Amino acid sequence: MAVYQGARARQTFLPPRTVDTPTLERRRARSAVRARRRPGRVGILLGGIALAFLLAFFSLVQSVRVSATGYEIDRLTNQRTTLEAQRDELVADLNRLGRGPAIRKQAIDLGLDQLAEPLVVPAR
Repeated sequence: MAVYQGARARQTFLPPRTVDTPTLERRRARSAVRARRRPGRVGILLGGIALAFLLAFFSLVQSVRVSATGYEIDRLTNQRTTLEAQRDELVADLNRLGRGPAIRKQAIDLGLDQLAEPLVVPAR
């Protein structure tokens, strides 16, 4: 016959189980791989479009820089031509005004007159 022995005390703490066999590390897989989803081609397409835009923008910047440099070269060439013309004009004026008749005319205009015959002083 079975004999009732009463209620047993409930164990609240379970001792940890030890396993003698070595355990393998758990693989860390991305959630997309675990869910068997592949990355969409939309991201790759958007990346390609962005890269093409950046390359086109870089090309545009370079061509604008080349054009600006060309305009600057033209401006400097014109300025140099103007300065050379002014220099030639000044050299011509100096050549013309530096001669004897021009100097004599300027002296007469200022009220100066020609010198008289030289006065010779006898030595003692």
